[in-house]
Amino acid sequence: MGLKVGFAAHGAPQEPCLPVRWGRETELTISAVQALDLFLKDGRPVTYRSGFLPQPVVRFTGQRDATGDLREGFLTSFVNVSRVQPIQCIDEYGGILDGWLSVLSRLGFHARHISINGKLAAWRRRQVEGITLRFNHLDLPLGDIVLLWNADNPARMAVDLGTGLERLAWARTRLRWRELVFGQFASLAPPPTLDAVRTATLLLAHGVRPAARGAGGITRRVIGTIDPGAARLGVSSLVRASYRYWRLFGEPKVPWPAVTMAIEEELGI
Repeated sequence: MGLKVGFAAHGAPQEPCLPVRWGRETELTISAVQALDLFLKDGRPVTYRSGFLPQPVVRFTGQRDATGDLREGFLTSFVNVSRVQPIQCIDEYGGILDGWLSVLSRLGFHARHISINGKLAAWRRRQVEGITLRFNHLDLPLGDIVLLWNADNPARMAVDLGTGLERLAWARTRLRWRELVFGQFASLAPPPTLDAVRTATLLLAHGVRPAARGAGGITRRVIGTIDPGAARLGVSSLVRASYRYWRLFGEPKVPWPAVTMAIEEELGI
């Protein structure tokens, strides 16, 4: 609620989430900035969304330790808290950054504990160029604000301000990461299994069933990392908890009992 009210006060009302299944350049939605694809990549004067977007995403790029497990602060699925919108001039970029500091202050973060760093050298990815500035709270990286423009038409500019909701809560509370994310289940199963059930619940709840390829292949891959021994007594309790969380960001297409059955059938339990 604090994020929604804070962004709205700075001209960025909340927008509905993008679909979990993307199917454009990635099988799944991996970032709220994909809401700007039509504007930045196709040269069209429209966007899928523009404003504050708390977007559930699935990524396999989280940092891992020497054993291959995700490090603290990283998940395969999380809520990408973003402000994405076209802008007319550089001054708007600075104003959005200033507004973000106000939103953080509303959430209890003191401005003197926020640092911003980056390079002014532009990067390029296919049709889009950009400059990225990263912001930290004390010693903890929170996210970034990116100035974007179409490489062939630099006047077509946009901003992508992004962080992770779970990481934001971690920075504010300084609770232990596993307990913060998984609650009462934190000590009941290995972290990779907890992460996989959480992610599989998001995918299955939005109709991405296991398959040999495509988006369904990602669901099958995720379920395949669940420890069958840890799931031997069933996954329904963890699915229900994950389902309640994901439901905060949009109504699922599939009820939780069907999600549970799909996971257990894929595991053969």
